[in-house]
Amino acid sequence: MTPSDLVPDGGSQLLIGGKLTPGGGGVFTTSNPATGAALGHAANADANDMDAAIAAARTAFDTTDWSRDPGFRATCLRQLRDGLRAHLEDLREITIAEVGAPRMFTAGPQLEGPIEDLGYFADLAENYSWETDLGVASPMGIKSSRRLRREAIGVVGAITPWNFPHQINFAKLGPALAAGTTVVLKPAPDTPWCAAVVGRIIAEETDIPAGVVNIVTSDDHSLGAQLVTDPRVDMISFTGSTQTGKSVMAAAAASLKKVFLELGGKSAFIVLDDADLAAAVAYAAFGVCVHAGQGCAISTRLLVPRAQYDQAVQVAAATLGNIKPGDPSKRGTVCGPVISERQLARVQRYLDIAEADGGTIAVGGRRPDLPGWFIEPTLITGLSNSSTVAQEEIFGPVLVLIPHDGDDDAVRIANDSPYGLSGSVWGNDTERVRAVVEGVRTGTLSVNGGIWYSADAPFGGYKQSGIGREMGVLGFEEYTETKLIATGC
Repeated sequence: MTPSDLVPDGGSQLLIGGKLTPGGGGVFTTSNPATGAALGHAANADANDMDAAIAAARTAFDTTDWSRDPGFRATCLRQLRDGLRAHLEDLREITIAEVGAPRMFTAGPQLEGPIEDLGYFADLAENYSWETDLGVASPMGIKSSRRLRREAIGVVGAITPWNFPHQINFAKLGPALAAGTTVVLKPAPDTPWCAAVVGRIIAEETDIPAGVVNIVTSDDHSLGAQLVTDPRVDMISFTGSTQTGKSVMAAAAASLKKVFLELGGKSAFIVLDDADLAAAVAYAAFGVCVHAGQGCAISTRLLVPRAQYDQAVQVAAATLGNIKPGDPSKRGTVCGPVISERQLARVQRYLDIAEADGGTIAVGGRRPDLPGWFIEPTLITGLSNSSTVAQEEIFGPVLVLIPHDGDDDAVRIANDSPYGLSGSVWGNDTERVRAVVEGVRTGTLSVNGGIWYSADAPFGGYKQSGIGREMGVLGFEEYTETKLIATGC
């Protein structure tokens, strides 16, 4: 793929203070994970660029009416949505090439879905009840009329990963802008173009005021730390690994800024003994192949009744064996490449650990004869839930099959994890399913294939999977402060 008009041959640009600008650090190379070859160049910001972006966001919040005009914000969000729609095919090709996202998924959560979700947040900005009347009370004998007001929190530093860049970037930009905040977005260095093209559209095709959105691409990870620790930033919204999230939270503590964290997962797919085993296991196996398993909410532990374990191995192995890694630009591809050679080495390391711990790779686990960073969908059997591969997030197309001894045992195994992001339950008895759902400590659960992802549905996790919720009204309210006003009467 050659760069489109959205990404000129010289590389992408930063968006700072309403202007598209080169990076003070020159450029860095972005790669195509399906080929391993260089794709092009991205603007490489330095510390001065990050400082300028924070200053621009601070000025825009403090000196403009952006935070006080929800109607204008809604108009701007719709302009952004429409601008993205107008460049949809260019964006699609950039996403496939830079992310390795299979083409079929750009019609959903990798591109088109997140673009349309911006309309939900535009509507929310217009229709949200910014003030709530709490009525009259007489605390300490003083009659007072009380009202509760929601206001924008201020400047938001948004730090995002590479696996679903449009979905996660817009899951932050949409509600943050609707709430009236200003934003400095630092995307992952693996997928800078996906963010940079949004900056170009904002600058050239919307009325979003200068400084309201700033997009700073860089391969210098210290710029993320700079954003987190700067006292001019009121909130950090971070999506990424649990280890990095802990560092973000610790660094933000010095200035006591609010921190939203959406972190890792090791979600359990629970199959009860009255479920259609073949259908459930095939569904779970297919799920770990989607985008090469690079999703924090993908269920990567498959828990099946012990008496049906051997049958489950056969179904899972057959399903995974029939899904071949392939060129993400082709329409039928489900399992594309992992993002980088580094990530491929990480997946391979976990497969080596599984075998060293006594596990069996029942299918997959090899690199196909393809030029990029691919690995076959893999099934690991013969290990308990205490094994490393059942406890740690791999972020590849790897499924660990674990037996359980009934509903209560399945809930115990599911909860025996530092994570609590997502999961699935399959069964036919409504009351049994309800009891399992209520027992599993996780932020989202799919029952018999139900889809929980939607613009109006909050997403987030328990335990070390994060703090707070993204999307929906709850996700929008993360970007607000509450002010109580009492008037004597």
